[in-house]
Amino acid sequence: MKTLRIRFLLFVAAFLLLPPIHVPGQTLSPLVVQLTLKDTVQPVSAQYLHRGLLAAASQHASLVIITLDTPGGLLTSTREMVADIEASPVPVAVFVAPTGARAGSAGFFLLEAADIAAMAPATNAGASHPIIPGRTLDPILKLKIENDAAAFLRSFVLRRGRNPEAADDAVRNSKSYSDAECLNLHLIDFTAHDERDLMRQIDAKPFHRFDGSTQVLHLAGATRRLIDPSLREQLLTRLTNPDLAVLLLLCGILLIYTEFNIPGTIIPGSLGALLVMLALFGLNLLPIHHAAVAIVLAGFALMLLELKIPSHGILALFGISALVFGLATLVDAPIDALRVHLATAIAVGVGFGSISLLLAWVALAARRNKVLLGPHAMVGKTAVALTALAPGGQVQVRGEIWQAALTECTSVPQGTALVVRAVDGLALLVSPLVLSPTIVSPVVASTTSS
Repeated sequence: MKTLRIRFLLFVAAFLLLPPIHVPGQTLSPLVVQLTLKDTVQPVSAQYLHRGLLAAASQHASLVIITLDTPGGLLTSTREMVADIEASPVPVAVFVAPTGARAGSAGFFLLEAADIAAMAPATNAGASHPIIPGRTLDPILKLKIENDAAAFLRSFVLRRGRNPEAADDAVRNSKSYSDAECLNLHLIDFTAHDERDLMRQIDAKPFHRFDGSTQVLHLAGATRRLIDPSLREQLLTRLTNPDLAVLLLLCGILLIYTEFNIPGTIIPGSLGALLVMLALFGLNLLPIHHAAVAIVLAGFALMLLELKIPSHGILALFGISALVFGLATLVDAPIDALRVHLATAIAVGVGFGSISLLLAWVALAARRNKVLLGPHAMVGKTAVALTALAPGGQVQVRGEIWQAALTECTSVPQGTALVVRAVDGLALLVSPLVLSPTIVSPVVASTTSS
């Protein structure tokens, strides 16, 4: 028994020490994961990049290529994306492409943070000066913001072995560079026509990782795998368009207002609530100016006061003006692509204000009208005598037959036009619409009897 155990252990040890068997034709080709960032830099972009880098690491990819075309975006999201690129176990190449693309503002930070930086012909990068829209900054505060952004950029430009002076100039002086200038200033490593050309140039050439190590990639025959934004990310990207978010918000408010004025319709209220929630979800991803929110609410209040206080339209005018100004300054973003455009603010503000005032006026007028249901709705209506009234009989009002009694005369013939003066229980009190010789009044009747 002991001899069998010894033989079994020797067999296992010999099996483990055997070299791996190489089967020709079954070697795996390198995997290159490709991401596409063709939008503003905002929280959804950061989520997409984070997911793509995790997927590349789980698939043991050799390289991640981020094809970039952006006007810029939020510095908070940029910091998250730079941190993900620096921490990625898979080397990251940022490629500004196709021709005509740009890595503006925040995009320049992403380009310089990459292990490998490349640009296509006729592209540009830079103009990364931090912007605080709608504010006049104190000179010291302005300098602090510039210094912070410049130090953040230098912190990884120096580690990448690129030109810190040229990078600093892009932040402090909003300098922008063409692809040829970036290559000459050593801000990028390659210029390439497309991703395949870039992979060919990277192949077998050493480059430095963020941790200081040197790595060489062999990308001959590499397989490219594109990771597209998910349906959720595509939807959120649309919602982060401030023009669309504002339009959804005000349309939703109008539909909810319609539901309150026409109870039981259900569809306007449900759809309005959905639109409002989508708009608030999108705006929550953007930097909102809280003073602008207060101005928008003040605009609503002034438009409501117009219905209570006769100001000859002055309050409504100021309310719509406040609404337009509040919408135009609602999103506190550093680039135009992430702000509400003035044309959108004017169109939506004036349209929403006009429709709101019209609906509110119609609702107020309806509340002031007399009741249109029940017997008291008969008062003031025209009736026709179905029988001779002396003084009681039957009349027809709005297609209905009622018992009626005369109030201003003793009798009228059949077919006489009457007007309803009051309602007494289940009977109408009527009087002739036009007096005629055939109608006997109480005065004439007393004279005749005398």
